[in-house]
Amino acid sequence: MTSFDDLLSNVPVAQIAERLGVDEATAKTAIDAAVPVLLGGFQTQAGNPEVGLNLEHEVAGQPHGLLDGGVDMSQVDIANGSQIVDQTFGAEKNTVISALGNVGGNSISQDLMSKLLPMLAPIVLAYLGKKALGGGDGAAGRSGGGIGDLLGSLLSGATGGNSGGGLGDILGKAVGQNAGSVLGNVLGGLLGKK
Repeated sequence: MTSFDDLLSNVPVAQIAERLGVDEATAKTAIDAAVPVLLGGFQTQAGNPEVGLNLEHEVAGQPHGLLDGGVDMSQVDIANGSQIVDQTFGAEKNTVISALGNVGGNSISQDLMSKLLPMLAPIVLAYLGKKALGGGDGAAGRSGGGIGDLLGSLLSGATGGNSGGGLGDILGKAVGQNAGSVLGNVLGGLLGKK
């Protein structure tokens, strides 16, 4: 199992589906598209600490026990998740939500994605924290890139280890070529900001 698959296995699909008022298949489709986008946003922020989100601070601030024994959505701080999403995507947040809202045909809406991202952000950050503290493959325990290396490893797992065309390709595979291209451009633009 790749680290990416391990991360997805920690996401409580049934609880999220219930909170969103959708069936589990719709929730899973939305989650499978949203998680790589969040990882891409976090990787963009890790590569440019002068912009918005202090990723390492946010990772350290997540409850360490959130993933122990399975995530309970009642323990997820969705208000904090909303702040994380705002800081991660900044002025491009609505563009990201709009692009994600084009996933899965009519079953996935922009409204659903705007509710889902804040639910997922704390779970993804808690997972990064667990891995950074040595609860996984040790990618973040090595000296060097830390969180950035861990995010790169997770994004690589999102494409089955494809070493191809970077973030745009990863997002394209995750959410469909058109939305992936938009998201790749947005995240690339965020990376370029100082």
